[in-house]
Parts: sequence; C-alpha cells; structure tokens
Amino acid sequence: MAVTYRGSSRHNNNNRLLKRYADVDINKKENKKLRGDPREMDEGLIKMEAKKQNNNLEGVYVPPLKLAQDDVLDDKSSVAYQKLTWDALRKSINGLVNKVNATNIKNIVPELFQENLIRGRGLFCRSVIKSQLASPQFTHVFSALVSVVNSKCPDVGLLLLKRLVLQLMRAYKRNDKPQLLAATKFIAHLVNQEVAHELIALELLTVLLENPTEDSVEVAVGFVTDCGSLLQDLSPKALHGIFEGFRRILHEGETDKRLQFLIESLFAIRKAKFQGYPAVLPELDLVDRDDQLTHELSLEDVIDPESCLDIFKADARFLENERRYDELKRNILSDESSSSEDEAGSDEESDDEKMDIRDETETDIVNLRRTIYLTIMSSIDFVEAGHKLLQIKVQPGQEMELCIMLLECCSQEQTYQRYYGLLGHRLCMISEIYQKHFENCFVKQYSTIHQLETCKLRNVAKFFAQLLANDALPWQVFS
Repeated sequence: MAVTYRGSSRHNNNNRLLKRYADVDINKKENKKLRGDPREMDEGLIKMEAKKQNNNLEGVYVPPLKLAQDDVLDDKSSVAYQKLTWDALRKSINGLVNKVNATNIKNIVPELFQENLIRGRGLFCRSVIKSQLASPQFTHVFSALVSVVNSKCPDVGLLLLKRLVLQLMRAYKRNDKPQLLAATKFIAHLVNQEVAHELIALELLTVLLENPTEDSVEVAVGFVTDCGSLLQDLSPKALHGIFEGFRRILHEGETDKRLQFLIESLFAIRKAKFQGYPAVLPELDLVDRDDQLTHELSLEDVIDPESCLDIFKADARFLENERRYDELKRNILSDESSSSEDEAGSDEESDDEKMDIRDETETDIVNLRRTIYLTIMSSIDFVEAGHKLLQIKVQPGQEMELCIMLLECCSQEQTYQRYYGLLGHRLCMISEIYQKHFENCFVKQYSTIHQLETCKLRNVAKFFAQLLANDALPWQVFS
C-alpha cells in the first residue's frame, strides 16, 4: 500500500518556484544590460545612443555601422581612422595606376600627387609592378609615370627599382620567363627615362650572355631593342662589346633558327641606328634631364624590398606627417601648374608664328597608288607605261611609291612577265632617284625574303635579276 506525504511535496514545489523566480530576475538583468541601460553604458555608447535618438527625431534611420564610422571620423588620430584612410589610399592609387595611358598621363599625375605617396609608396610600387606585369605593352607609359614621381619623390623611384631588381633576379634563378621578360622590359624603359643608371643595363646584359641559353638570349635581344638607342649614345663601346657577344653566339651556330633570326634582326636594327625604337616617345618625355634623379644600383647589392610598407601600420605622428605632405603637395602642384602654363604660352606663340597643316589620313598617297596601279595594268607595253607614269605629278619624296607599286604588281602575277623588268630598267635609266629607290627596295626585300610565298619569291627574284643583268642596278647592293 503506497503512502504519500503531502508536506514534502509542497516543500519541493516551493523550491522549484523560488528557483524559477531567481532565473527570471537574472535574465531581466542580462536583457537590461544588452538593451543598453544608459546608467551602465560607457561614454562611447552614450554618444552613439544620443546620435541614434537625434536621427530618429529627424525621421532618418542610420545603421549602427554608420554611426560607428562617424565616431571614428571625429577622432583623426585614432588607429581606426588611420586604417580607413589607408584603405582609401590603396583604392585610389590602384585606380589611378590602372587608368593611366599615353593620352591622359598629364591629367593623372596631378591626381596622383593629391594622394600621400610618401605614406603609400609601397602601395604605389606594388600597383605599378602588377599593372606592368599584366600589360607589358604599356611599359613605356608606366615608366613615364614613375619618372615624374621620381623627380619629386626620389624615395619612391628607388624603392620601385629595388623591387624590380629583386623580381628580376628571382625570376632568373627560377627560370620564370614571363616574369623575367616583364622585369627586364620595365628596367630598360626606366633606363631610357634616366631613372636607373645605364650601368645596371650593361651589367644585366653581361649576366644574360655569360652562360647563354635560348631564353636568356631572347630576353637579351628584347632588352637591347628597348634601350639600345640610349646605350648607343651614352656607352657606344660597351654596347659594341655586347654585340660582339651576340656575334659570337651567332657564329657558334648552336642556337636554333628562330634565335638566329632574332639576333640578325637586332643587328639590322643597330645598322639602322635604332630607327623605329626611340628611347622615349615625344608625348612621354615629361621630365627635364636637369630635374631627373638617376639611381645607381647593382645586381650584386644586398637589397631590402621594404615589404612592411605594403601593409597597414599605425603611426604615432600621423597628423604631423599628413601636414608635412600637404605642404610638399602644394609645392609640387604649384611647380607643375607654372610649368604647364609656360608650355601653353610657348605653344600659343609657336602656333601664331606658323601653322602647319598636314594630311594624316594619307588620302593623297592612296590615290597616287591607285593611279600608278591602273596606269601599269592598262598600258600595252613598257614604253607606253613609262611615258604615262612620267606624266603623273609625283611630289618630291613620293618616288618610292612608284617603285613599290611596280614591284607589288610584278609579285602578284602567276608567272614572271618581262614587261615589269623592262619598265623598271627604263625608270632607272631615266633618273638616278628611281635607281636609288630600287636599291632600297632590293635591300628590304632581301632582308624579308623568307616571308614571301614561292610564287612571289620567284617573280621578285627574276625582276631584280633582270635589273642587275642590264646594269640598271649596281652590284654593290649585295654588300
């Protein structure tokens, strides 16, 4: 028979109720803290709550994150404010570097100096190197931008050159051809802009040709093509020694046909005095030589890339450094504005003195070529063709177009026609001008003969053979 004790059960129920009430009081206190009782909040939370209440009175909802940012902006010496300005600086520099090109570089430079390049020199160097690696065809634009920055802030140019040398040596040891090509191309254009001394270019070529491989020779050929024009003026004897190294590689005959063709093309460019490969384009020549600062750096130096400049670091003297850069920025922008005004004044004076109108569309040359082609193809024999061609009004300097069109018409035939050789012989006998132009055409065709098809090759060869056999061209063209 079960026996129940009413007193003990009532006692247990009372204990459970007391415990439940205690838990409710604790939860109320915790919820009160979470809601933010003004009596227990710190000073920062009180300000945030006051701002929130003011905004609610105005009928505008402001997220808590926005309120926290407003508090950060109020204290410009705080670490959070420095972090915000650092992120804004990184985004601005990346945007300006990615936007620069040959046409807008003069507008980008003042915007770039508006940013604190002393504080963000690591960001600037990293952004320029990445952009140049992604777009090597714009290397001359990036080097011009670095040249302008280096003339005002030499520390930035020196840091960029150090990192490029480290990237070059790392790629050379790892046999990373894309990285090596990008680094050498950038250094070549910095040498052209006189940011880097020409000794580093000669030292680099010596390293590449010391133990020549297919990749190193190809990189060296591209490097000389980019900065050979400047080296020819500054260090002709040293450049001659570099070309002797190329000649030795060519005579050994251990390289493949492609590299032999590259080296022969480089010798042809040197013979033409690097025409078509200027050191600096006129629109990118933005810094006077007297204002430029040239850095001397060796491949064997112990170099510190200063990677710590790429990451955020709190500055105890942040406001003072910002004021100092503001003063430097005003001086830089005032100098640039005065120089641009002087250039504008000189341009206006030159425009007033002389206005030279040129037809850049080459419409006259196209019409001249059409007339020459129709005359050659519609004539019965070479006598009639020669008479009609001499009646055409050819401006001085356009005689070369007649020789080129005659050679083009001859190369397009299925079989060789003696008509073209007789017409070329007649023109050479009439004027020495045409004879010299045909000599130039022979040299050009001889250097690019491997690019012609079999039919065109046969026709061109027979055409010049007929001119040589009839003494219309001197045999010295083979020298």
